[in-house]
Amino acid sequence: MDTGSHLLFGATLGGLAMLNPAVAVHPAIGYAVLAGTVIGSHAPDFDVFARLKGKAAYIRNHRGISHSVPAPLIWAAAIGLSSAWLFGVMEHVLLVMFWTLAAVCFHIVLDLFNTYGVQCLRPFSRKWWHLDALCLFDPYLFGAHLIGLICWMLGVLPPGPLFACIYVLTFVYIAVRLRMRWRVRRRLKLHLGSTARITLVPSLAGGSWQFTADCGDCYRAGTISGSQIHLESTVLKHEPSEHTPVVKAAMEADGVKAFLGFAEQVHLQVEEKQDGYEVSWKDVRFWRDNRMAFGVEVTLDRDMKVLGHHVGWSKRSWESPHV
Repeated sequence: MDTGSHLLFGATLGGLAMLNPAVAVHPAIGYAVLAGTVIGSHAPDFDVFARLKGKAAYIRNHRGISHSVPAPLIWAAAIGLSSAWLFGVMEHVLLVMFWTLAAVCFHIVLDLFNTYGVQCLRPFSRKWWHLDALCLFDPYLFGAHLIGLICWMLGVLPPGPLFACIYVLTFVYIAVRLRMRWRVRRRLKLHLGSTARITLVPSLAGGSWQFTADCGDCYRAGTISGSQIHLESTVLKHEPSEHTPVVKAAMEADGVKAFLGFAEQVHLQVEEKQDGYEVSWKDVRFWRDNRMAFGVEVTLDRDMKVLGHHVGWSKRSWESPHV
C-alpha cells in the first residue's frame, strides 16, 4: 500500500500494543514499541533507495528481497533492538521485537492483497504473488485507522480496546474484499471462459474493478461493476517474428531485463522508423484509457545498437490504476 497508510497502520499497531499492561504502564516501553511499529511498518519499503541506481534497479528490487521470507525477522531484530536500546528498555527487547515483527508482517500482507504483488516467498521462489483485493490506497481502512488515532491522541477512548475493535473490523473488511474478488472472478470466467487467467485492479471507491483476461490468443481488458461487464479492448498476442534480431538486440537493455522479471501479461510491439527501430514491452494488466501505462521502450539505430530506453509508468501517481 502507499507510504502514508503503512505509517498510519504502524502508529495504530502501537496503540494496539497498549493491550499489554507493560506497554500501557511504562511510557519508555510504550515509546520503544511505537517507534518499532512505525518504523517497522515502513521498513520493507526501504528498497526505495534502489531508485538511486535508476528505475531498472528499483523495479528489480521493489517488493522483492525486502518482503521475503527472512525479511520480517531481520527487520524486527534490527529495528526492535535499536528501539529498545534507544529508550533504555533492553530488558523488554523481545516485546519490542514482537510488535515490530507484527508491523513488518502486516505491511507485507497488505502488499500481498494489492495487484502489484510481492515476492514474499523469496529466496525459495521468485514468483510474484498478488491477491487483487485491495487498492494501493484504501480510503475505508485509512479512514477507520485515522479516526482511531485521533481518538487516541485526544484521549477519548483507551487505545488498547479501541484498536482491538478497529483491527477486528480491518480483518473482517479484508475478508469481505476477498469474497467480492472471488465473486467478480467467477462472473468474469462465466463470461470469458473458465480457462481465462484474470487479473483484477479494484477502483479507489471499491465498487468497480478493472480486469485483464489472458484468453490464450489475446488479452481482453475491461471493467466490471456489479453484474455489468464492459469490454474495453482486445489485444492480440502478436509475435513479430520478422523482427526477431531487433527484439534480441533490444533485450540487452537493462530496463528490459528488469521489466520482464516482473511483468506477467506482456504485449510486445516493434515499430520500424526511418532511422531505426522502437521496441516496446507493456504489461497489459495496468491499462488506462485503452493504453498500457507500465512498460519499457527501447530505441535502436539501423545497426540494431541500443540508443536508449525508458522503463516505468506513463501515468501520474494519483491516476488509476492504483497499484
